[in-house]
Amino acid sequence: MREQQRRFQGFRPKAFRFLKDIRTHNDKGWFREHRADYERYLLAPLRDLVTDLADFMLDIDLSFEVAPAVGKTISRIYRDTRFSKDKSPLRDCMWITFKRSTKDWARWSVGYFLEINATWYRYGLGFYDAAPDVMAQFRAQLDEAPETFLKAIDWFEKQDIFTLEGETYRRPKGADRPEPIRTWYNHKSFYLSCSRKNDAAIRSGQLVDDLKAGFGLTAPLYHYLLDTLARVRPPE
Repeated sequence: MREQQRRFQGFRPKAFRFLKDIRTHNDKGWFREHRADYERYLLAPLRDLVTDLADFMLDIDLSFEVAPAVGKTISRIYRDTRFSKDKSPLRDCMWITFKRSTKDWARWSVGYFLEINATWYRYGLGFYDAAPDVMAQFRAQLDEAPETFLKAIDWFEKQDIFTLEGETYRRPKGADRPEPIRTWYNHKSFYLSCSRKNDAAIRSGQLVDDLKAGFGLTAPLYHYLLDTLARVRPPE
């Protein structure tokens, strides 16, 4: 079968300029005047990127949301300021995610992400802010069958793309566990991230290949965490 022609050709410099300008022009009036730039230089390439990745991501999980739409896989430009002291209406970054549709996804979902900023970008896999019940189940699985987890991350120490990120406990949990179990055990929530300055890859179609390589590499861990969620996720 012939490979579908790639749509995404990279972000143009005006995309990063737009995100930078938001920092000094963060108001709805300015955005209305520059909405065409947002749609052309940010939203359109983000849609193309999601489209190019969709089939690959469905090979990882057929239940992923892959519609190239704001509120589905693409972040909104407007911030939710209801519970924030910062009332700035606009985000100065954008992102895409691939995850299953679920209520309270930030607490009860694991997924893949790409975030872009005026000067840098990052991509990876993990939780946004895992519910305590999720992490308690994760640690229980590490105790019960550590070899299963080690198999899911046997690629991790062999690569130099991703680092383990996320808040850890001040009073370490699992201090008597062997490494690498101990490091993962001590996280309140976690994600894997590859951070880069805006380089040639993000300005070209190379980004699609980089994301496929990285997301594919981490797929065993994704499925392990999906199993963790299945054991504790509340019914919807």
